[in-house]
Amino acid sequence: MLRYLVLLLAILMPLKSLAITPEEVMKNSQAAFLYPGRDFKARVVMRLISKSGSVRTRELTMLRKNYGETGGDQKYFMYFFQPADVKDMTFMVYKYPGRDDDRWLFIPALNMVRRIAAQDSRSSFVGSDFTYEDVSGRDLADDSHEIVGEEKLGGADCFVVKSTPKAGDTDYSHKLSWMDKKTFLPLKEEYFDKRGDLYKVFTAEEIKDVNGFPTIVKRTMKNLQSGHSTETAFTKVDYNMGIEDSLFTERYLKQPPRKWIE
Repeated sequence: MLRYLVLLLAILMPLKSLAITPEEVMKNSQAAFLYPGRDFKARVVMRLISKSGSVRTRELTMLRKNYGETGGDQKYFMYFFQPADVKDMTFMVYKYPGRDDDRWLFIPALNMVRRIAAQDSRSSFVGSDFTYEDVSGRDLADDSHEIVGEEKLGGADCFVVKSTPKAGDTDYSHKLSWMDKKTFLPLKEEYFDKRGDLYKVFTAEEIKDVNGFPTIVKRTMKNLQSGHSTETAFTKVDYNMGIEDSLFTERYLKQPPRKWIE
């Protein structure tokens, strides 16, 4: 009898109450893309490709640690191996939802730690087509979100979400994201400039399961207006290694522990 009552209630329940909200989609995507595991480490190779086809390479180690619940504070640490002009450079981010992040850059040629201003969050990250904000993520509350459709992309069923900045602090007017309904990873993102023209596209080229976490291990950002693109590959990916809090200090920007950057 109870089983039939539950079935009847499910039939009578308004469909709208069963639907996922755009905020829930974005929160789930944030958890899957930016917050998996307690901590994270990977070797990253970025290929910066000009319109003419010439290639410059950036190689670095990226580390991340979460503090509190999903969507809470995070800390990032990056160490650069190549090319020569960025070798031994380090980058650190303290991410605080609801307020501006703190960012530091150590420039070995000057033996100087430079604080990166909050308004530089949309600047290019080491000459690539990714911005500083792309690396550490954007606060979900800074945008309004709307599910504008559902589409299949590369065999995956996706929500299509339109995100519009609430303030004029970005170089784009809005963004469309294709979120995998199963993993909630962003499979594609399209950025539209202030005139409403498509100018930048992010694509997830390859996804692997790493310790139970679906992980985008190859991703590309293309600037359609300049013809420049950046291809990024993640190798030696690992989660939940017990990264010490002491790593994320200004002291280690100049002399990072070898065990964490190799």
